[in-house]
Amino acid sequence: MARKPTGELRRGWTTGACATAAVKAALMRLRDGAFGADVGITLPRGETPVFPLAHHAAGDGWAEVGITKDAGDDPDVTHGALVIARVDLDGTGVTFKAGEGVGTVTKEGLPIAVGEPAINPVPRQMMQGVVAEFPEFPDVCITISIPDGAQIALKTWNPRLGIEGGLSILGTTGVVRPFSCAAWIASIHRGIDVARAEELTHVAGCTGATSEKVVQGMHGLPDHAMLDMGDFAGGLLKYLAKHPVPRITIGGGIGKMTKLAQGAVDLHSGRSQVDFAALAEVLERPEVAQANTALAAYELVGAPMAEWVAQHAQAKAAAMVPNVVVDVVVIDRAGTVLAQRG
Repeated sequence: MARKPTGELRRGWTTGACATAAVKAALMRLRDGAFGADVGITLPRGETPVFPLAHHAAGDGWAEVGITKDAGDDPDVTHGALVIARVDLDGTGVTFKAGEGVGTVTKEGLPIAVGEPAINPVPRQMMQGVVAEFPEFPDVCITISIPDGAQIALKTWNPRLGIEGGLSILGTTGVVRPFSCAAWIASIHRGIDVARAEELTHVAGCTGATSEKVVQGMHGLPDHAMLDMGDFAGGLLKYLAKHPVPRITIGGGIGKMTKLAQGAVDLHSGRSQVDFAALAEVLERPEVAQANTALAAYELVGAPMAEWVAQHAQAKAAAMVPNVVVDVVVIDRAGTVLAQRG
């Protein structure tokens, strides 16, 4: 697991920014007859990064450029990936294709139509904007490739979202902000969108792999019903309140579910903590105030604590999504169900 660096964190650039830079460098080669050493672009919020060319090739009526993605200090699985854009002087207007390692959309609910390459709207707009800088080339076909992208995509949510064959070309600002929650929460939202488009009646959000396996097995849910909630219960539930699915199961370990039961919706250890004094009071067990983990408190109290956690976690979640049926599953580290409610 990547460790958060100390000091000021270095930002990076999205795959969409890299693809846009590669397109511009390829167009410059088609116009000028030579590749430069680097290429600069302007991002939606005015930043002007410069990218060194990591790969280039050209032929009659085409040119391609590769940019190595630098995600800064963010633990991004695509950090170091080579994003290649091939520009062919062909077609009508600006068209896009998925090359090696870039996925294709196969499910409704995403901002890109089924059958289209998984190149999100803002990166498409950025690349179209670059093409507009070269009026001598009004008709171009842009093919984006990421070698090894299909393997990298297995570490992302793409398979569950119905994006097959590789990665997505992402980014709304072009900038990767280190350890930002935004990308994770956006993926949760897209998961809900896909579930609604598939007309699923039951989805699940779990805090980790063990609780997810337990909940999926309990209810026989398909993979695309499993929303990668992680620590972001609030991000999931707030979006679900506006874009409801009939039923949701929230699953998690005793620690994170205790925090949800006490009212926290960001369950990360650095942003919320179990209040052991309050827990001791509601459980009428003074010794719990001296516990330093929820698991230690559970070992002192046993089933009554698990039942209290399940009851109040369910109540907290249900209050946030009044138009959705909510049930809760609390497990231990081994995956044993300690309590259920709902």
